[in-house]
Amino acid sequence: MTRTGLVARVLIDSPLPQLDHLFDYSIPAELAADAVAGVRVKVPFRSSGRVADGYLIEVIDAAAPDTGGSDADFHGKLSPIEAVVSSVPVLTPEVWKLARRIADRSAGNASDVIRLACPPRQVRVEKAWLAAQAPAAEANPGPANPEPAGPSDVPSRPADARFSEYGAGVLEEAIAESRRLAVAAVPSLVALPAGPSIGHWAQTLAELAVATLETGRTAILVLPDYRDQDQVQAALDLLAPAGSVSRVDARQPNPDRYRAFLACLGAAPRIILGNRSAVYAPAADLGLIALWDDGDPLHSEPLSPYAHSRDAALVRQEQSGCALVLLGHSRSVEAQRLVELGWLAEVHPATGRHPHVIPTEFQAADDQYARAARIPSAAWHTARQALKQGPVLVQVASPGYAPMLACQGCQKAARCTRCQGPLGLASVGATPSCRLCGALAADWTCVHCTGRIFRIATIGAGRTAEELGRAFPGVRIIIADGDHPIQHLGAEPALVIATRGAEPIPAGGYRAVLLLDGQRMLARESLRVGEDALRWWSNAAALAAPGAAVMLAEVGGALARAMSTWQPEGFAASELADRRQLRFPPAVRAASVTGAAADVDAALAELAEIPGVDVLGPVGTEPPLVRAIVRFAYSSGDDVAGALKAQVVRNAARRRRPKGAAFRAAPTLKVRFDDPELL
Repeated sequence: MTRTGLVARVLIDSPLPQLDHLFDYSIPAELAADAVAGVRVKVPFRSSGRVADGYLIEVIDAAAPDTGGSDADFHGKLSPIEAVVSSVPVLTPEVWKLARRIADRSAGNASDVIRLACPPRQVRVEKAWLAAQAPAAEANPGPANPEPAGPSDVPSRPADARFSEYGAGVLEEAIAESRRLAVAAVPSLVALPAGPSIGHWAQTLAELAVATLETGRTAILVLPDYRDQDQVQAALDLLAPAGSVSRVDARQPNPDRYRAFLACLGAAPRIILGNRSAVYAPAADLGLIALWDDGDPLHSEPLSPYAHSRDAALVRQEQSGCALVLLGHSRSVEAQRLVELGWLAEVHPATGRHPHVIPTEFQAADDQYARAARIPSAAWHTARQALKQGPVLVQVASPGYAPMLACQGCQKAARCTRCQGPLGLASVGATPSCRLCGALAADWTCVHCTGRIFRIATIGAGRTAEELGRAFPGVRIIIADGDHPIQHLGAEPALVIATRGAEPIPAGGYRAVLLLDGQRMLARESLRVGEDALRWWSNAAALAAPGAAVMLAEVGGALARAMSTWQPEGFAASELADRRQLRFPPAVRAASVTGAAADVDAALAELAEIPGVDVLGPVGTEPPLVRAIVRFAYSSGDDVAGALKAQVVRNAARRRRPKGAAFRAAPTLKVRFDDPELL
């Protein structure tokens, strides 16, 4: 029989690739009122009374004429929806469209993207939110949601105080005209009227968000970690209207995060602040997406389909037509490519002020303890004078006391006997332990020479602090790293030993900044090492007080020139030119295909007919797995993703449960687009 009545098209919440499509169910009459697009539902799945969770994507009237979006010629009986979990439509049409596009672009599942966009349901929070909506609806009959706030709802501020470093009207026009910009951040600090100092970039982001709010539209601010979010939050507390900011942060307790998510579902414009998952937040009339420091690896999603927040922002901007801003002290190579294509417009501060960076060669300092601490002579004298005025920052490469140990006899690196990871020393007198698995090396023996005595191969923040304490007697020493997080400091003299990214923000800025271990930072085997190092050093240099010296030790060449002239875009352009010659990302797109040799060969065979595709490998990784790298033009991305996704689905569907086993074998084929490990 031909189906009649209302039909629900449901996406099953499952990581299985063969289930990444919509299923049709009938809607019982008793659930028709609550069964609207975007709600969470439970549906019967296959046999034996199994029930699956899912999202209702759209409702179709089967009796209406077919518009081409459904199979109206279906004959048979549809299973009914089991239940509507909640009447709140948590998945908006815009976010569903974004999730579908991101999944298709990365050969992944839309349900995996939605899992990032929609936090787990918190029943008590949801009931309280629904109860608060009811009185508002009764007091304001008509539309279910309040009208967007207009400019009168925002506190007035002097017009010339906003974006004053970028010239009159430049960023305001970008917001009004929905432009796409790569903005160079002002490398300085801003003292808040009642609170700690923050980076000038944080104030810029807050002003961009408030300017968007004044136009009656929503702004999404995406930042790498909680330290950056706290700075922007401090600026928004002063600039934004009360109750207009929703913070969606992975560090929040689940109830707080779900409460903030529900606030984003209303029609009133908001400022949404969070980490990489905030780019998927529901937004009423989206007017701006702004990313801070898009080169930070924390923007890369570690879960399938592994979409970088910058790529998600680019897709969402294209779908919504909002303004897009990539803000940073340095520029990623990916952003440079978009600038050279004309897709992003460059904006630089009008003043041209930047930190005073001085590249220095290593010359032994006058003090024996300074020599032991690897402090060049010029840097030692600079630090000694600066400590009379305020705090001094010393950036080092690694946390811990001795992050890498070696055998005293043969000088070979000391390795864990369990996993072959590097051995390190967390503190003085501690037992050496593996930096990968954490196993203690209490009875260690060198596999090369049977030696049993360690020597320190590299020096971490703890050992550096110990040696600088001798070089600067009587000076307060502060360690700031992942194990000792410090966000703010006063203006009192102190020597701050910090790992990259963990530098505290001092009141008024550092009186000197010493960037040590440059050669060690550049020794990492990665094509991105120069780009990353420039970003680490630029962010640290931006914490310097006006006129303070920034000493870059033992680094020369293009990186030293980019730092001393404060022209990171020149270095990014050079890197991009080199990658174009080598056909490396982001000049082209790349994907890794990992699995059993037969499965990888079958996947690569699917790509043979697509023009402009070349394959590196496959080569063995961990037996019996192999990995191949596929390179292709951006214009072929959809074809490559579709072919690889089809092979992943076939691979997963043909896995059979071995006789007597409780579970079927896991699929062996894994595809990752834009894999950062490839570089």
